[in-house]
Amino acid sequence: MATKKLQIRDLTLRDGQQSLFATRMKQADIDKLLPFYENAGFYIMEVWGGAVPDSVMRYLDESPWDRLRSVSKVMKGKSLLSALSRGRNLFGYVPYPNSVLEGFYKEAIANGLNVMRIFDALNDIDNVKESIKLINELGGIADGAVCYTVDPKDEAPAQKVGFFAKLFGKKPEEPKKIFTDEYFVGKAVEMERLGAKIITLKDMAGLVNPLRAASIISKLKESVKVPVDFHTHCTPGYGLASALMAVINGVDILDTNIWWFGGGSAAPAIELIYIFCKKLGIEVECNMEAVGLIRKELKEIRKSLAAFDLQKDHFPIDFDPLTDTVPVDIDAQFDRAIAAAKAGNEEELLDACHAIENYFGFPKPNEVVKKAEVPGGMYSNMVAQLKALNASDLLEDAMALIPKVRRDAGLVPLVTPTSQIVGAQAVNLAIDRKKGNPDYSNTSNQFISLVKGEYGKTPVAIDPAFREKITGSPVEKAYDVTTYKKPENPVVEGLGVKLASNKEEELLLELLPNVANGFLRKRRDAENAAKAPKEEVKAEPKQEEAPITGPTQKAMMGGKIVSINVKPGDKVKRGDLLLVYEAMKMENDVNSDIEGVVKRILVAPNDVVATDQVMIEFE
Repeated sequence: MATKKLQIRDLTLRDGQQSLFATRMKQADIDKLLPFYENAGFYIMEVWGGAVPDSVMRYLDESPWDRLRSVSKVMKGKSLLSALSRGRNLFGYVPYPNSVLEGFYKEAIANGLNVMRIFDALNDIDNVKESIKLINELGGIADGAVCYTVDPKDEAPAQKVGFFAKLFGKKPEEPKKIFTDEYFVGKAVEMERLGAKIITLKDMAGLVNPLRAASIISKLKESVKVPVDFHTHCTPGYGLASALMAVINGVDILDTNIWWFGGGSAAPAIELIYIFCKKLGIEVECNMEAVGLIRKELKEIRKSLAAFDLQKDHFPIDFDPLTDTVPVDIDAQFDRAIAAAKAGNEEELLDACHAIENYFGFPKPNEVVKKAEVPGGMYSNMVAQLKALNASDLLEDAMALIPKVRRDAGLVPLVTPTSQIVGAQAVNLAIDRKKGNPDYSNTSNQFISLVKGEYGKTPVAIDPAFREKITGSPVEKAYDVTTYKKPENPVVEGLGVKLASNKEEELLLELLPNVANGFLRKRRDAENAAKAPKEEVKAEPKQEEAPITGPTQKAMMGGKIVSINVKPGDKVKRGDLLLVYEAMKMENDVNSDIEGVVKRILVAPNDVVATDQVMIEFE
């Protein structure tokens, strides 16, 4: 009988560092690892997409294209290279026309990309079908990802019980379950029909509990002919146990990270999966000796990322599954976990897996995230937003309002960007209520777009009356890609050259205009400085800013200025739009709090502003 095999998609260089260290891994660190990755024998390496294109420009002043090319050059096709794409939204936060999708995919595949994992935050098949088609036509492998989510738990049904229902003892009706196994399998079957060559159950929040993983994976294996991949995170404490369940129930590909980049808010560590598979008689298709060499380098790299590491004082213990002996009592926990998984005893399975993780020093389950059933990143964004607004006391209220916002907005899954949109709106709602304002007095541009229909079809239809309240019209209106305007590629003032100098840079400008603008300007300035003869520059005496004497408009939270809609001398009324700035990965309108005349504008586009920084002064 042939040995059963498990293929691995290594996430360390993309999702691992994004989940644990805010995507701050420098190219120099990746270059150290690539010679070892070349011999690791992973089926797939996820190296691009997600937050990488944005973050490497924004924080590291590096080119996303250089990163992809450098990995491809070393790997020479020995592992498939994959990226994560939000379908119609690509790596950005707005829908793009097919011309932009095709341009980006074509350039990515030409630079070495093999697999594009394509998902949509709403699980709207219309938003992924063009990407699947294009990836296949361009010679890539389309990986269709179905986003896992759960039906929200709240007290809404009980609150709606009428007088007569109470009088006659009738129980309140439970809301109809939307996110059943059949819902996820149905989406997968549609993606396979459209041409997906891999199907992924994408559990971005780590909410798939072990029994649910067993149920959905086994049904996917029965329903689709292409390989099935399981992607999860360990944040609420299900990840390792659910990964084991997926393996036992026949998953073809499992997403893992290497030791120092595993566990916590990331995917499980491959070393623990290897031990389970060895006991199950399943061959893990990778070179664990090469993995050990990568692991050795990763420890030092993690130390260098301490500024972004929430667990910098609580590293896992050093461990090599090829040479180190597991204590007898912990080895017994591996056996206990396998027996519990096969018996369907979820409580015992979780207990055994938590004991294993505790021994090796991985973070404990995040009980807040588990109870709230939201992604860890969404939770931390809400904490940061409330802290910036000096309203941390409203966290519990904001968390409790998430189910309401989700239901009002069509029961959207919580994954980027909908997780940020819903989280930010729940915060706004909590603040509205504290101030005594009606619900939804303060709505973000993105929430309005979501309710309008511009992000796609929501799992449940939005109440037309609610849509009219938020958008001004009860009619659903999809994003019209024919209105898309390609961002200008201006001549850089003082340099006489175009901001984007080639096709790759033009695509960055189209996809992430705010970030790419600053990144490319630095590139052009550096090129110009390299050409120009060096002259001694005398510093001009700095003129002191006149003191602020009039009323002001301040930044509610830290962010980056996108556009300014007024100029000195303009008369504004209360509620008029003054400027737009990006914070928490969303664009926020700043409306005037007063009626008056603009005296000074103290910020400019692309400026980074701090919480409570004065942006505009009035007469």
